[in-house]
Amino acid sequence: MAHFFSHDYQAFPFSTFTLSHIAMIALSAGVAVFLYIFRKTIKGHDRKLRMIMFLLLLVLELLYHFWLYLGGYWEISFTLPLQLCSISLLLCLVLLATKSKAVFQIVYYIGVTGALMAILTPELFLGFPHFRYFQFFITHNLIVWTCLYFVFVHQFRPTGKGLIESFIFLNLCAAAAVLANKLTGGNYMFLSRKPENNSLLDYFGPYPYYIITLEIAALFLFSLLLLPFKMIGKKKLERRNLHETCKNRD
Repeated sequence: MAHFFSHDYQAFPFSTFTLSHIAMIALSAGVAVFLYIFRKTIKGHDRKLRMIMFLLLLVLELLYHFWLYLGGYWEISFTLPLQLCSISLLLCLVLLATKSKAVFQIVYYIGVTGALMAILTPELFLGFPHFRYFQFFITHNLIVWTCLYFVFVHQFRPTGKGLIESFIFLNLCAAAAVLANKLTGGNYMFLSRKPENNSLLDYFGPYPYYIITLEIAALFLFSLLLLPFKMIGKKKLERRNLHETCKNRD
């Protein structure tokens, strides 16, 4: 148990796309499919499930800070909730507690985008079976699952307006992160330098030019997240128009 909660980075190395990493990617996809298939059954247990997800997110985040504090690693330069996924986690807590459609719009775009990137290319230095391994992947997966939960179970739908609002919100957070980086010497939202682990940012050019690429990539990824719902809406409109045309002919 002591090793499970330790800061022994040599004993628990992590490498991307090893079995332990692929297992968490598979878990992410598997739960997403489960939420879709059993969405009607799940809705009958909505209050209880939202409470479980809320508590899991909250407790795991608090334990993470407690783990850092115990090891003497808690520092204001990287523990403020100014990383994209930290912001998304807080928004998920608000969404789970309130079912706010306005919060959903923002967390759907920035949460799914940021959490999926983190799951696929994690900045993680402790692997299975360390506490940090489980805390990192479960919280990031829960961000994605929370968004999908509201899409599948509550039929919330992202909108074009929500995309624009999310992009504005993202840039406001980036401005706060830049200020925090200057004051603390940190690297919130990776706006001071690239992460130490291999990541998608390695393909986005050198600093500071990759920040511009990140803005373009964010808009592109946000648009991809909206595309399925635009296509579904278009098909529904076409069916409705066809039905009305047939009705008028009769």
